[in-house]
Amino acid sequence: MVAATGNADTSVGHGELIKAVDHALTTHGRALLTGPAGAGKTEVVRAVAAAAEARRESVLRLAPEAADQWIPEASAAALLASVPAAALDQLSGPQRTAIALLRREADAPRAGRDHIALRLAVVEVLRTLAARQPVLLVLDNAQWLDAESTDLLRFALRLTPPRVRVLVAECVQGGAPIGEPLCGPGVPAIRVPPLGADEVAELLVRHCLPARLAGRIHQASGGNPRLALALGHSLAEAAEARDSSAHHADPLPVSGQAREVARRLLAGVPAQARRTLLLAALASRPTTSLLRRAGRPDAEAELAEAERAALVRVGEDGTVEFTAGALPTALAADAGWPERAAGHAALAAAVDDPVQAVRHRALAVDTPDQWLAAEITEAAAACRRRGQRVLAAELGLLAAERTPSWLAGEELARLVAAAEDAGWAGRADLARRATRAVLARDASSADRVRARLAVIDAAGQALGALDETFAYAMDEAAGDPSLQAAVQLRIAWKHNLSDGDPVRSRDAAAEAGRLAALGGDQTAEAMALTVRARMGRILGDTDAEEILAEALALPAPEVPLGMRNAPQYLDVRHALFDDRLTDARRQLMVLLPAVQRTGSAEDVFEVLRSLTEVELRSGRCEAASAHARRALELTIEAGLSPGPAWYVAAMAEATGGSFARAAGYARRGIQASQEEQDQVFLSRSLHALGLVELATGEAAKAVATLRRVAALEAAQQVVDPSVLRWHGELAEALIASDAPGEAAELLDRVHAVALRLGRTGVVAALDRARGLCLSAQGEADAAVRLLEATAQRFDALQLPLERGRTLLALARVERRRRRRAPARAALRAAAEVFGLAGAAPWTELAREPAPGEGGGAQAPAAAVLTEAETRLALLVSQGASNQEAAAKLFLSVKTVEARLTRIYQKLDVRSRAQLATALRTR
Repeated sequence: MVAATGNADTSVGHGELIKAVDHALTTHGRALLTGPAGAGKTEVVRAVAAAAEARRESVLRLAPEAADQWIPEASAAALLASVPAAALDQLSGPQRTAIALLRREADAPRAGRDHIALRLAVVEVLRTLAARQPVLLVLDNAQWLDAESTDLLRFALRLTPPRVRVLVAECVQGGAPIGEPLCGPGVPAIRVPPLGADEVAELLVRHCLPARLAGRIHQASGGNPRLALALGHSLAEAAEARDSSAHHADPLPVSGQAREVARRLLAGVPAQARRTLLLAALASRPTTSLLRRAGRPDAEAELAEAERAALVRVGEDGTVEFTAGALPTALAADAGWPERAAGHAALAAAVDDPVQAVRHRALAVDTPDQWLAAEITEAAAACRRRGQRVLAAELGLLAAERTPSWLAGEELARLVAAAEDAGWAGRADLARRATRAVLARDASSADRVRARLAVIDAAGQALGALDETFAYAMDEAAGDPSLQAAVQLRIAWKHNLSDGDPVRSRDAAAEAGRLAALGGDQTAEAMALTVRARMGRILGDTDAEEILAEALALPAPEVPLGMRNAPQYLDVRHALFDDRLTDARRQLMVLLPAVQRTGSAEDVFEVLRSLTEVELRSGRCEAASAHARRALELTIEAGLSPGPAWYVAAMAEATGGSFARAAGYARRGIQASQEEQDQVFLSRSLHALGLVELATGEAAKAVATLRRVAALEAAQQVVDPSVLRWHGELAEALIASDAPGEAAELLDRVHAVALRLGRTGVVAALDRARGLCLSAQGEADAAVRLLEATAQRFDALQLPLERGRTLLALARVERRRRRRAPARAALRAAAEVFGLAGAAPWTELAREPAPGEGGGAQAPAAAVLTEAETRLALLVSQGASNQEAAAKLFLSVKTVEARLTRIYQKLDVRSRAQLATALRTR
């Protein structure tokens, strides 16, 4: 009766909620916590109770189970059984007798009991406990209270003193709520909100589940913690059973524990409303008017019941959306075939889209039908023209299932087309399903290769686990140069993305180009040249632009392998690398509607990613954030690899949002890229994290993070510093960590490469770091001259945020040499630049501190210290030992001792006490 209910770990995302409950109890003495099953109410209640016990309050807990609601006074007996015996000593004889009878005979007939004495006894017990110390009465699962216990508690709580506080938690689904009648009118009602996608990601990480699944699990669970974990565990178990890693786009198995959680959420829905919900689950785009036309005249009222139970949301236009994607799956799975068939037949007559009408008619029968299969095939072609590739793949599979056995050729063609549609859409589950069917038939080598290539195309960033698929595809393509070229192209992509080896990627692309030319496939030839040009840029080859021009000169029909692999898209990326941002933006705005028409989610994402990067570098943070949000939403909706989307979100937040949110996105991007063996976006997410750590003053962490980037880039043989511009950040972090010599070596090495390749924007960023390096080495005048000139160069290059960062660096140098007026002028100029760009976190960094305030400007005494020295001086002045400071700053004790000696010399002090005084008074 009082056992744990198995709720999910809701310490994730519910910190503010726990504070709100505590506040309500403090101010009102009563609080009502509501939410659906699995939302995390029990864990919130436990946290509040633990805090009360820590304050030495007396906590009484009651958590009835479902069966208890049918046993009169069962919950009251359980509550009184938990009361200390000493609290019963002062009761009158009749009251003690009433309690004794209840505790011994909770399930016995109630006749003959003194119910008045029992009620008064409960009141007296609570008063006695409250006289000794404050009392918190915690009632979880209030929806399962029996009626008699509810009446008893309602009576008792009206007469309890203020020192008795009451927390009631109940599910919102089904039945009349009892929380407010129990606690009295006006009780503060606090609803447990669903977890956001970020919080679901954190929840999965805590439970050792793949973070890359967070987007789809958030969508399927609606942010319900218990359902999210159940789905995650089910998917992990399914992957283990297949002896392969779970793919980010796999269907989420609503089975086992996940189905039980979904059933519990649906349990309180009346039968009539459940029938309406089933129709909504079977429809692609359910609306109230569609459900009425399909035979549910009371759809609005029945959906209102479901909405009160937090199962659906009904829009003002009548659109119906399930709060969790697993709910319609569970509804359809639990319905029998006759009920589902009847539902599809009703919807087929009610929908106004001919494609959906065909789909529902096909799902209403389970026998082969030559003419119906042909209709479904036509509907799939219509979806392909609309850019609805996922639906086209689903219809292609359905058409194959409805094709009679004597039309084996047509069935095979439909399966191959379905596989290719799924590959285009990035739906690995559908691609694998269609490919398995192709391989199980007497298919030609060409059809088998096309199907296998669809699986590769659907894998997104997770190409590292497909070595066997590549091997079979190469073997089956033998003798056909065009097919061999197609396979070699994918191998080239894998060498770059998963293996981090641009040299092998370039060589595979060259072989693909040779084979494509031999087979007369100019599109594949252009693709191969594009890969060579991309790898050439990475490797610093001076002929990369010539190779790209050669690719652009070839005919450019509709690109079957994705716009992201086309020469015109690489041309945009090169414009971005070269800081030709106006050209890049213009071309991207042309490409965006084109890729949306193709139905390739990965192509749309790539264009949105590039638009985000262009707008950020152009100083339009609001537009960049909007593109990043769309990219993240698309990733979750389409089931794409989340690593790239989290990187894009991290960069948008680091520039125009919040450093804290940026760090969260970057860490998730790092984990997802590691899980998928994506070396390219692993280094990018690490760069985003290192940038945030540097900006927020965590120089030692930034050095460690950016060194990982350097190691990855070296392993990937990246030469061109314009592709990922981490070098200046690492140099700045080294300078802030009191390693200007190492920073200078890095700057000299990269500066030579940037000059050779003509990367003017990179040179300017390196010069900003060099200015800080000069300042740290005591050459303040040269540092100021260089930084002022660099700010002007960024202005000429139309890179406002880079100019703002340079002005911040200039202010730092001026402060260090105690020139306050120039420092303030540089800060104000930086703040103006950041403000115009909408770069909120950087605007805050450039804020001038008020007199006596810390923050952006250092105290005068610290102005002669480097940033690393300032952090150490502050720690030591606050009482940290050398060992503690070393641990805090990730340094050796010897380094701390040497640095502390320099600090004493610069400030002319001889002890820690004098150091503290110098920092405080100057």
